[in-house]
Amino acid sequence: MTDATLVTGINEWLVDQALGEPDVVTMFEGLCNRIHGIGIPLGRARLTWPTLHPLFKAETIVWRRGQATEFEQFLHQENASDAWLQSPMKYMFDHDLNVLRRNLDGPAQLLDFPVLHELAEQGLTDYLVLRTALTIRNEIDTTKTLGIIATWSADRPGGFTNDELEAIKKIQRRFAVACKTAIQARIARNISETYLGREAGNRVLAGSIRRGDGAETRAVVWYNDLRNSTALADTMPGKDFIQLLNEYFDVTATPIIEAGGEVLDFVGDGVLAIFPYSDADQQKQAVMAATTALTNVLAARDRLNEARMDQGLFPIKFGIGLNTGTVMFGNIGVSQRLTFSVIGPTVNEVSRIESLTKATGVDALVTRDIVALQPESWVSIGRQRLNGVSEEMELFTFAEEPVQPAITVEAIELPLIVKN
Repeated sequence: MTDATLVTGINEWLVDQALGEPDVVTMFEGLCNRIHGIGIPLGRARLTWPTLHPLFKAETIVWRRGQATEFEQFLHQENASDAWLQSPMKYMFDHDLNVLRRNLDGPAQLLDFPVLHELAEQGLTDYLVLRTALTIRNEIDTTKTLGIIATWSADRPGGFTNDELEAIKKIQRRFAVACKTAIQARIARNISETYLGREAGNRVLAGSIRRGDGAETRAVVWYNDLRNSTALADTMPGKDFIQLLNEYFDVTATPIIEAGGEVLDFVGDGVLAIFPYSDADQQKQAVMAATTALTNVLAARDRLNEARMDQGLFPIKFGIGLNTGTVMFGNIGVSQRLTFSVIGPTVNEVSRIESLTKATGVDALVTRDIVALQPESWVSIGRQRLNGVSEEMELFTFAEEPVQPAITVEAIELPLIVKN
């Protein structure tokens, strides 16, 4: 018989988790260890929940006693996988069941799903699935039920006792409360990072939500802009133009993010990004990351245009400008509608620098600080007058168009907010 005091102890631990800021993976791992620790023969457990993410439809954690806990994310797919179609979870959704149990050994053995054969071969003897609904009401008064599904598998001959089954059911109900807190926090981070960027999203969630909140930082500032976009928008069907924009953003923004940059905004058909730094050494890292991204963007563009021309489509053209300097990073707008972005002369200059790529017929123009690390790779086009900027600025372009394949680098962790 399961000691009720021990179950109560786990439930009290779960209350503490719900009152804090739990990481769902760490919390589930801790829960499984505690369940086994009170004498319940838990050999394997799995937690699955749907999420709100542009790439992933659901997330899952698998715990096996004595092994490393695994975390996995499932991509959005047009067609459901065979594993899902033949799973006990799919069966439960189809038949609106909240509990499903199967004996994996003994005379009452029932292996009516493919996964149960696998678990029985691994020495598991009992399989319990519990589904707990989590309802979230949003601002337009509609209700979305997310829910968690947990599977609990025993590895003792005969499986779970009735008392152990009841204990697990009680524990999961309390666990769902803490889980709701953790999942909502993950969803909030997913949404904020998707729409604001990693660092801006983190700052908003941390409380930087008033107009004017922000700080100065030094950064390599990046801006690229699609050429002939007005004519394209006027002559292409809307759906085709959106697809074109997404292809264009894929080849421009993705390499920036992969190199460690922060994409702050899609300004119409432009991309505004920064590679921040706080000292000379970090400035070198930021410049290297930005120039790596630049090379990768142009390589990705060439691959895309080759594929487009093979399909009889016109190539995509855009210009890129890079500048360095101090920017103000923070909330701008009105109190009811804010955006997190960068402002200042450095930002104004980089957009003017990019605009000169059209007149000069080059892919990219950069300032002297960008050139300093690899001067042999650049050639000056002389001092140029930028629209709205009082002093002329010397600008540089590639000594020759880069033709090398895309460079692979690990994303560089760079500080974003540095108060001077």
